[in-house]
Amino acid sequence: MLDAFLEMMAAERGSARHTLDAYRRDLADFRAFLGKRGRMLATAGGDDIRAYLAQLAGAGLMPSTTARRLAAIRQYYRFLFLEGRRGDDPTTHIDTPKQGRRLPRLLEEEEIEALIAAAKAKDGPGSLRLVALLELFYATGLRVSELAGLPLSALAPDRSVLTVRGKGDKERMVPIGGPARVALAAWLGVRPYYVTEPSRQRWLFPSRARSGHLTRQRVAQLLKALAPEAGLDASRLSPHVLRHAFASHLVANGADLRSVQAMLGHADIATTQIYTHVQTERLAAVVADHHPLARPQGGQPAPILKRHKGDPE
Repeated sequence: MLDAFLEMMAAERGSARHTLDAYRRDLADFRAFLGKRGRMLATAGGDDIRAYLAQLAGAGLMPSTTARRLAAIRQYYRFLFLEGRRGDDPTTHIDTPKQGRRLPRLLEEEEIEALIAAAKAKDGPGSLRLVALLELFYATGLRVSELAGLPLSALAPDRSVLTVRGKGDKERMVPIGGPARVALAAWLGVRPYYVTEPSRQRWLFPSRARSGHLTRQRVAQLLKALAPEAGLDASRLSPHVLRHAFASHLVANGADLRSVQAMLGHADIATTQIYTHVQTERLAAVVADHHPLARPQGGQPAPILKRHKGDPE
């Protein structure tokens, strides 16, 4: 039944390959836990699920990881119930682990400029590809899987807009700014260097990978390698951090949340509202540093609120 569930998620929900792989891993872990209790995945009950969640908590897993695994379990038993394979859904009365709101890690505008300058300082076609990737990340806020797997046809003839197919196979239009268009033009001039086989011709960023295009992992590696050259700690840099930079810098410069939501491809504006919290915290730090009434006796700045670390899922 697990394979049937995954086939349904792919066909009816449009789940991406990495999402399906995560569901498979999470449910396989739960099935292994049940096996030790002499239970089976298809017939497990609410007590089994609670015991599994308790084991995860005891092992020190983050609430976000536990919540993700529970989400996979919920989807699986909902599928069995709706398909008539079970007469009940054992997850109905299972509470999701509480999670504190985590603000995304951020890069300042100057740090983004330093990254792009470091990429431009390199030589050869790889430099132009890296600059194009960075400029597109910062200009569009695409997920790394969306950017790495862009077909060449996603680019409008005048290179002003990208047509992106995101989560749930939903399509959205994302505008491209001037610097990104310039970087794209330079990249397209050397792109044939990477098209070693006709099957790779359809991708904006072709590569020798089995998929025919750059992988998420390869993009992350390129960014990590570039970070020291831009004077940044590599642990602070990832494709997701660049997506956060795009959104938070837009909000900081007056963009409305609905527009940011549309460009990010968020189904719920509540997900986008995290960036208002980021901006509020930054303003609080400015007040604590510079407002005369915020200074304690002695003229020293008041303590600044610490930013919470971590990226939202």
